[in-house]
Amino acid sequence: MLLPHHPELVERLRMPTPHDPWRVLVSGCLAAWRCGVDGSDNGLGGALEGFLASARDRVRLVPFCPEQHTLGTPRTTPDLHGGDGVDVLRGRARVRDEHGVDLTDAMIEGARAMVEVAREERIDLAILTDARGACGSQVVSLDCRFDVPRKHQRGVGVATAALLEAGVLVVSQRDFHTLARLRARLDPSFVVDPTLRDHHQHPWVLENLPGPHPRA
Repeated sequence: MLLPHHPELVERLRMPTPHDPWRVLVSGCLAAWRCGVDGSDNGLGGALEGFLASARDRVRLVPFCPEQHTLGTPRTTPDLHGGDGVDVLRGRARVRDEHGVDLTDAMIEGARAMVEVAREERIDLAILTDARGACGSQVVSLDCRFDVPRKHQRGVGVATAALLEAGVLVVSQRDFHTLARLRARLDPSFVVDPTLRDHHQHPWVLENLPGPHPRA
């Protein structure tokens, strides 16, 4: 399984053209879909504007929300209990909402539907919303996010785990360094800021979730 922050990620991608753009699977909320648990876009509708700024003709976004697909919108909040998305797919962990209702089967169904979209659309890359039970790719909640104190873990959501197993490259909207490198592939005049970090390199993650990614 290729990790979301694997250094080979950018170099593996083909060069896009206006006639054959990158086909990029994105979490629905990143495309301004009002598919969050509360019926909003989680304030993320403009999160990819920088990435798209100079290359809209060479990128085609394919939005999808695996949670909305099976649970609808609005909905209760699915969180991972006992592990991350890989553990859920292996039967070692469960997905439950804040009321304790088991949503595991629905989350796996949504994840498989997202993989099917990726295959049908011949997706080159996925950019997904981190810290979500389905789309998280660097950090996800551990147990109910409304617990005090809230707990996190390094790991991936259920849909991300399924996409990675299917060979789809995944980037978080918080992977600022990788997104900048992707933009530089699209626009050779764009200079990558060397101080940018991906989410797993953020000081909060390093301080609060020490150690390697569990799939490293």
